[in-house]
Amino acid sequence: MEATGYGYYRCVIFISMFLGYVLYYFNRKTFSFLMPSVMEEITLDKEELGLITSSQTLAYAISKFVSGVLSDQLSARCLFSAGLFIVGVINVLFSSSSSVVVFTGLWFVNGLGQGFGWPPCGKVLRKWFEPSQFGTWWAVLSCSMNLAGSLGPVLTTVLAQHYSWRAVISVSGLICMVFAFICLLMVKNEPGDVGLPSIEPRSSKGALNTGTPKDESTLTEFLLSPYLWVLSLAYLVVFGVKIACTDWGQLFLMQEKGQSALMGSSYMSALELGGFAGSIAAGFLSDRAVARQGLGSHGNPRHGLLLSMMAGMAVSMYLFRVTITPEEPTETPLWATALHPVSVLTGVSEKEIWILALGAAFGFSSYGPIALFGVIANESAPSNYCGTSHAIVALMANVGAFLAGLPFSTVAKHYSWDTAFWVAEVTCAITTVCFFALRNMCTKMGREHQKVE
Repeated sequence: MEATGYGYYRCVIFISMFLGYVLYYFNRKTFSFLMPSVMEEITLDKEELGLITSSQTLAYAISKFVSGVLSDQLSARCLFSAGLFIVGVINVLFSSSSSVVVFTGLWFVNGLGQGFGWPPCGKVLRKWFEPSQFGTWWAVLSCSMNLAGSLGPVLTTVLAQHYSWRAVISVSGLICMVFAFICLLMVKNEPGDVGLPSIEPRSSKGALNTGTPKDESTLTEFLLSPYLWVLSLAYLVVFGVKIACTDWGQLFLMQEKGQSALMGSSYMSALELGGFAGSIAAGFLSDRAVARQGLGSHGNPRHGLLLSMMAGMAVSMYLFRVTITPEEPTETPLWATALHPVSVLTGVSEKEIWILALGAAFGFSSYGPIALFGVIANESAPSNYCGTSHAIVALMANVGAFLAGLPFSTVAKHYSWDTAFWVAEVTCAITTVCFFALRNMCTKMGREHQKVE
C-alpha cells in the first residue's frame, strides 16, 4: 500500500511540475517566438529588441540564484506556483502594452518570476526520488524545456496567423495563472506532507537518517566545502564552452569554413537533437552507476560518465575545428570514405553529414554534463542547503555564459574564430584533466552526517 502511495504521488507531482515548467519556458519565450508579428504592429529596432530580451536574461540570472537559496527556507511548492502565477500575470499585462520602456520593465519582472521555476523542482525531486532514480527524473524533467522550445515557435506562428500576437500572449498567460493553482494543489514538498515516510539514506544497519537539526550543516561549513567550488569552476567552463558553440558555431561555419546559412542552421538543429539524447542518457546511465555503487563520502559514481562526456566535448570541438575546411580536399579523408554509403542514400554530401554528426556529438557531450552538474550539486549538498548548492553552481554557469559572449567574440575579432574556438577547446581539455585528478576527493559538502545506531 505504501509503495502504491509513493507511485501515485510521484506520478501526479512529476506530471504537474513537467507541465508547469513547459508553461514556464513557453511564457519565457513568447516574445521571441512572436517577435515578427510584434514588429509588424510596433516599430522596434535591433537595440530595442536586445534591450527587452536582455532585461529578462539579467533578471533570470539574479532570480534563479535567489530562488535556490529561498527553496531551502520556504515551501518549494509555493515558490514554484507563485513564480508561475507571476509569469502569467506579466504576460497578460505585456499583451496590453505598446511602449518599449513598459515592455522592458515587464519582461524584467517576467525574468524574476522565471527564476522561481527550476530550483524548487530540484528540491522536490530530491525529496521524492531515491538517489538511483534522481538523475533520470531530473533529465526527463529538463526535457520540458526542449518540448516547449521545439513546439513553441510552430504553435505561436500558426496561432498568430489566425489571431493577434496580443491574444496569443494573453491566453498563454491566463493558462499559466490557472495552472499555478493546480500546481499548488498537486505538488507536495516531501512524502511527510501526505503521511509517507521520508526517503533518506540508510545507515549500515538499515536505520533511516532522519536529518535532525544536529545533523544539518551550517552555512559556513557548507560554503567552505572544496568540492562545491571544484564543481562550480568545472560547470563554469563546460557551460561557457557550450554557450560559445551554440551562440557562435553557426557564424564560425559560415564566415571561416565557407558553409551556407542552411548548413549553419542544420548544424544547430543537430546539436540540439544530440543534446536531448545526451541529457536523457546522462541521467539514466549515471543512475545505473549509483544503483551499483551507492553514494559515498569520496568520489561519485556519476564522475566516470561526466568525465567521458567532458572529454567528448573537447574531442568533438577539435574535429570540428580541424577537419572542416572551406575548400574541397584533394585527397578524400578517412571519415568521408566511411560516410560515403550514407551520402549515397540521403543525397547529402559527406562533408555535410560529417558536420551534422559533429554537431550531434557535441550536443550529446555538452548537454549531458550540464544535467549531471545540477544533479551532483543537489545530491552532494546537505539536505538543508541543496537548493543553495544548485543556485551557486548555476550562478557560476551564468558567469561562463557571460564569458562566452563579449570576451569570446573579442578574441575572434582580434585573431580569428579558429583561435577563439581553439582557446575554448584547450580550456575544456585542461578542465577535464584537472577534474579527473580530483575525482576521488571528498564530495560530501558540509558536515558529515552522523550514523544512526
